[in-house]
Amino acid sequence: MEKLKFKSRWGFIIACVGSAVGMANVWGFPYKVGANGGGAFLLCYLLFIMIFSYTGLSSEYAIGRRAKTGTLGAYQYAWKTKNKEKIGKIIGWIPLIGTMTIAIGYSVIISYVFKALVDSLSGMLMTANPEQWFASFAFKNYSVIPYHIFVVIFTMITVLFGVRSIEKTNKIIMPLFFILFLILAIRVFFMPNAIEGYKFMFTPDWKHLINPMTWIWAMGQAFFSLSITGSGMIVYGSYLGEEVDILNGAKNTALFDTLAALVAALVMIPAAFAFNLDQSSGPGLLFNTLPKVLQNIHLGRIFAVILYTAVLFGGVSSMQNMLEAVTESITYKIKGANRKLVLLLLCIVVLSVGVFMEPIAETKGAILGGWGPWMDLVSIYVIPMGAAMGAFSWFWVWKKEEIIEEINKGSSKKIGKLWYFVGRWIYTPLAIILCLIALIYKISF
Repeated sequence: MEKLKFKSRWGFIIACVGSAVGMANVWGFPYKVGANGGGAFLLCYLLFIMIFSYTGLSSEYAIGRRAKTGTLGAYQYAWKTKNKEKIGKIIGWIPLIGTMTIAIGYSVIISYVFKALVDSLSGMLMTANPEQWFASFAFKNYSVIPYHIFVVIFTMITVLFGVRSIEKTNKIIMPLFFILFLILAIRVFFMPNAIEGYKFMFTPDWKHLINPMTWIWAMGQAFFSLSITGSGMIVYGSYLGEEVDILNGAKNTALFDTLAALVAALVMIPAAFAFNLDQSSGPGLLFNTLPKVLQNIHLGRIFAVILYTAVLFGGVSSMQNMLEAVTESITYKIKGANRKLVLLLLCIVVLSVGVFMEPIAETKGAILGGWGPWMDLVSIYVIPMGAAMGAFSWFWVWKKEEIIEEINKGSSKKIGKLWYFVGRWIYTPLAIILCLIALIYKISF
């Protein structure tokens, strides 16, 4: 049976943007900008986005298209070129399991978002004390189960029919995401003192540029935001036709992903400045800070619905990629496995494990103490390790001639030595350095 592919170049790009755009953009990027010097962090972040999309993202697309399969098959293929196929078969499971752990954690935070949307629609969020409202479910076991079930089932339905289903849903979800956030950004622009937020975002505080941690946080955020985990983007690459320009696709994915992060920051940071609130409060920015803003503006309830709908869309589109990556690899490994059954079983795992980590902080009976510690585990170990493992496999194991040949398929402008040099000697060392720093200092990205 012929492998399904994206119907169009735009369909591929928008699906990849959907995977990249998620919690990392919506609250991760704004609060890290807020905590790391505003414009200084932005400059570092943009530099890493350019390097990582140019080499890291494009190489994951390339190995997927070359191997014509996702994570497990891609690592096996790359290591086979060095007669080390057994190593590839083993290490491919590590980023794949990592993708599954990310999906489990994501399902919880998206459940929070869906609850916020429902409470915005009912009007409850407009009258409640934000801290008490958030604590009423974020610090209790089994507090968002109905929302959790809906999120997992909704995501499963959008993934059910494979790449065409993902492509079609993202053609709706992603434009709506940008439109809704642009509406919010325009509304925030007219808030008093919002100009201070723009100054903070776009005026570098140069002392932060000599702080190594600004660069470390920016590097980790760039990996997380682009979904370079050594797994997820590989499967989308496997659905590419040979006529597609991979480098151009990586560039456009990075462009729209960065725009998503910026438009989210243009909502959250100026709004925080307008109401003299903490712009570096992590998840609290989305569930404590912004509700305070929404309660104090004209038509706040409508804007709350718009905000949480947009965030919900971004989260679901990211989960699509995670579930598709794991589903594809299992059906590749187990010949004859029923795709729909595999997806159903994976969703059952996501839900059954996820309900035990619904509280955000340490709670008796919650796995690892809750969602926060679980996602710390993911961002400290899973994402940096997957990125490093993938970078090493593509630029130090896979044959140079093959990767360059694959990158050049469909490209009007051929690349070679410079691209490979950047990938081998800049991108790969950065990925390994990030992994080591995260492991040694237990830095959560």
